Amino acid sequence: MSLKEQIGEDIKTAMKAKDKLRLQTVRGIKKAILEKEVELRPQGQDSLTPEQEIELLSQQAKQRRDSIEQFTNAGRDDLANKESQELAIIETYLPEQVSDEEVAKIIDQLIASSGATSIKDLGKVMGPAMKQLKGKADGKKIQELVKSKLG
Repeated sequence: MSLKEQIGEDIKTAMKAKDKLRLQTVRGIKKAILEKEVELRPQGQDSLTPEQEIELLSQQAKQRRDSIEQFTNAGRDDLANKESQELAIIETYLPEQVSDEEVAKIIDQLIASSGATSIKDLGKVMGPAMKQLKGKADGKKIQELVKSKLG
């Protein structure tokens, strides 16, 4: 079952359960999928690839994390809580997140294999790290770890 089909089923389930937050969040994901598909149609692509679906979901999750941080800093805990709940729903569609220890281990391997020695070599490590950990770890977390290991 594709992500789009899964989202359709989850919309029906949320409607039947009268779960407004889940319904709103899942509809938002469906809207983003449809917009991306329309964007790709001129290039001859009718539907999203699994990689594009993960990328789209990762963007949705990142937006929620940024909003949570901003709302928390502004003292709007009510809005931060709503965003946290939406983030939890979005994360159910993402691949299993990799633990911090595993991310550190992968970054250590990439640093060793690329021969990176200083912060100037950040790009040598970040590209492969983001490719390998796409959708499995937060990009900001990856960047912080790489910088701390090279800096």
